[in-house]
Amino acid sequence: MSHEHDELELLNEGGCGDGCACGGEGVETGLDPELAALLEQAGLDPVEVEDVALMALSEDLAGGEDVTSVATVPEDAVATADFTARQGGVVAGLRVAEAVISLVAEEEFSVERHVEDGTRVEPGTVLLSVTTRTRDLLTAERSALNLLCHLSGIATATAAWAKELEGTGAAVRDTRKTTPGLRALEKYAVRAGGGQNHRMALSDAALVKDNHVVAAGGVAEAFNAVRKAFPDLPVEVEVDRIDQIQPVLDAGADLILLDNFSTAELRQAVELVAGRAKLEASGGLTLEQAREVGGTGVDYLAVGALTHSSPILDIGLDLRG
Repeated sequence: MSHEHDELELLNEGGCGDGCACGGEGVETGLDPELAALLEQAGLDPVEVEDVALMALSEDLAGGEDVTSVATVPEDAVATADFTARQGGVVAGLRVAEAVISLVAEEEFSVERHVEDGTRVEPGTVLLSVTTRTRDLLTAERSALNLLCHLSGIATATAAWAKELEGTGAAVRDTRKTTPGLRALEKYAVRAGGGQNHRMALSDAALVKDNHVVAAGGVAEAFNAVRKAFPDLPVEVEVDRIDQIQPVLDAGADLILLDNFSTAELRQAVELVAGRAKLEASGGLTLEQAREVGGTGVDYLAVGALTHSSPILDIGLDLRG
């Protein structure tokens, strides 16, 4: 694979996706077509990935240049570097890291893809090898690793939840507690780890929470108001007491969020609903109690910590000697 571009032009312009608020018509992605196709196959928007990569690089360069690399590395030096796992875990974001480096590379570059996202790796596993100008590798190193380590940490944490839930019939799901600008990537990492995504945005589906209930004058009233206004959208309703379930169920809720229910109450809710709606447990759930909660018969466990609190997976970038 090879790629050439004007780095300054890309860093200044970036790409605008369909949801961009700038009002422009958008520009084509500057990523290599093969890489863009791989991102699309993974369910990611190449333009959005490019925008995130450019934002990270712009933040790191701050309008200047990598002074250390410029001073210490000959301009025409070329090297191969390996992304290597320093911890065991599940990898996510390899193509994102590749995109970051490709946007800095001033010369043609080549990659060797050793593993795919969603793969569980051991310490010492070489994940991705990149050959290009040495200065460009070093300039892009931290931005690429910041994203790759973060996304792999999310995938690794999600995989631990998925393993605990094996055989229970329940799945772990993320929430909208994501890093601004990184939601699509973080939710992708959840999928790579074996989890499922909740709604991507406020417009995908309705979720009636406690403040909506207060504003509408009751749980059933809030549900009915949403159903009337948006009859074709799925509606999930949050309840925090058993007695709130039946009115919402009678009204036709598609999914009921059981907030801060004990395991005994979760079993009671499952028995009451009897399959007439999907049930999701939420509220400070921990990995240690995952299997017990999953065993109550609920369909999902909502875990915001997947995206807001997962530690990184330690991955390094090392130049070959």
